[in-house]
Amino acid sequence: MLHGCKVSGFSRGTLLQPSFNRRNVGSQPLSRRDIRLAPASSSASVAHGLPDLAVSEPSSDTRESLADRLRLGNLEEDGFSYKERFIVRCYEVGVNRTATIETVANLLQEVACSHAQSVGFSTDGFATTNTMRKRNLIWVAARMHIEVYKYPAWADVVEIETWCQGEGKIGTRRDWILKDFATDTVIGRATSKWVMMNEVTRRLERVTDDVRDELSLYCPQTLRLAFPEEDSFCLKKIPKLDDPAQHLLSGLMPRRSDFDMNQHVNNVTYIGWLLESMPQEVLDRHELQTITLDYRRECQRDDKVDSLTSLESDDTEDISSGGHGSANGSATAAKQNVNSSSKEAIQFLHFLRLSDNGLEINRGRTVWRRKVASY
Repeated sequence: MLHGCKVSGFSRGTLLQPSFNRRNVGSQPLSRRDIRLAPASSSASVAHGLPDLAVSEPSSDTRESLADRLRLGNLEEDGFSYKERFIVRCYEVGVNRTATIETVANLLQEVACSHAQSVGFSTDGFATTNTMRKRNLIWVAARMHIEVYKYPAWADVVEIETWCQGEGKIGTRRDWILKDFATDTVIGRATSKWVMMNEVTRRLERVTDDVRDELSLYCPQTLRLAFPEEDSFCLKKIPKLDDPAQHLLSGLMPRRSDFDMNQHVNNVTYIGWLLESMPQEVLDRHELQTITLDYRRECQRDDKVDSLTSLESDDTEDISSGGHGSANGSATAAKQNVNSSSKEAIQFLHFLRLSDNGLEINRGRTVWRRKVASY
């Protein structure tokens, strides 16, 4: 069983026609004259192109329109790919004044949700087309793979592009490309796979043709990959970590803030738990280059979690079955990036389990490179 988490693919709502999706959102900044602060007894209102207007309660359409105008993102001309820019905030960086891997994962999640809204899905939940809502179906993450070639620093502007596409009958795939907006250089890539689960029975279900038809309106017509599938590091199988592990931290528990709108532990929380058992001496001298996670089981509110970590040997198994398609940008460059400092890099295997019964929640692999003196 896979854990339920904030899905980065879709949000609830009514599907709109593709022609509607090609608008350029966020290209015209909102001026102060567009917003009037109402008296304390009423809410602020927005009137676009009209005289100031105060109303007691702004409609959801008004709020969404304001968010669209303030958001620094838009759909590309093809109506499938979405780009958004983000400023790295001071509370999103770590001791090196660069963004943490949790920040990167949160930004990937945010731009995916923005993409979902831009194509017409509403904001009252995640993961649903109209057909899925009728059948109590949601998306849950099966695998997440992130590679960061250079972490953005405090106040840097990052541009993230994302798109989604089908994966046969078993689920969907979402990819991302991260760029330094100032230099237009690729600083990271990510890919993920999602499967459908019945929210009531907690069982996995195949993607039916009617759901596939709803999703296909917003997916590229030809396969497009952030990573090449042939001999790709993102496809390498993650073996189960042997116990006892070299490093163990017990007693982790989800906080209230770790739960998303669907009352599931957010997938970024699992990244933090996984890294909690990393040895400090590695963290002092290295930075995370690559992280891959396989999600196996849900974590409930009162569960206690063990985090296990051990150094990995080099004889890992590749589950690639022969590639197809091409990567967006330079696939060769992406492959070289992850292996560029192989002599300096070290790999670890990770395992999250329930403390009470040892059931597997998550397994992962991380690759760490030597820190550079400064960015």
